[in-house]
Amino acid sequence: QVHLRESGGGSVQTGGSLRLSCALSRLTYSNYCMGWYRQAPGKEREEVARITVDDRTLYADSVKGRFTVSQDSPKNALYLQMNSLKPEDTAMYYCAVHPKNACPPTAVLFHWSGQGTQVTVSS
Repeated sequence: QVHLRESGGGSVQTGGSLRLSCALSRLTYSNYCMGWYRQAPGKEREEVARITVDDRTLYADSVKGRFTVSQDSPKNALYLQMNSLKPEDTAMYYCAVHPKNACPPTAVLFHWSGQGTQVTVSS
């Protein structure tokens, strides 16, 4: 059973930064696509960033230039550096993974995700 645990969320003011971490366990790191999605109250899940099968990084238009997704294979970890945060970034953030042989085109559809970490940005 794959296990993911997010951390690093919190409350910041507009323009602030946060770094989310996702600890991955019980999986062979290189066999999975990885990504982040978020969900705000009353809204649908939205992909934030994704690392593709061929190790490209893709971002939602709303976060391009502000967020950076990265991975640390030896540590079995996935990160999301979030800069220049805006109130509209307020949401629960989830990391997610999916076997590489059948990665969906969005992290929202990845098979496994964690419990989430809350990010709140005040104006």
